[in-house]
Amino acid sequence: MDTSQDIGVPGGAELLAFSDALIGPDAAALDTARSALAAALGPHSVSGAASIAANFSKNDRIANGCGIPVDPMQLKASVDLREQLGLNDFRSAINTFRHYTE
Repeated sequence: MDTSQDIGVPGGAELLAFSDALIGPDAAALDTARSALAAALGPHSVSGAASIAANFSKNDRIANGCGIPVDPMQLKASVDLREQLGLNDFRSAINTFRHYTE
């Protein structure tokens, strides 16, 4: 993620840094980003941003649990990425390949 982008909202740089740190492995970077976000927009912004991120994760898990397949256009566009990340090896990948072939 390019955290140097101007996303045009107050605290945008801090929001980008927080979201980048949230999905990364560095706990110290997350602590720093959390503190910077709270300083820029207030402590409530940290819980708000974390809630939004958690909701996206929840939605993905629900989609996987329901067996919603990846659409054909996305399937075609993501061949290399899925190979690099080993996504086709996840058990839930069967939900897509049951409906579509590559």
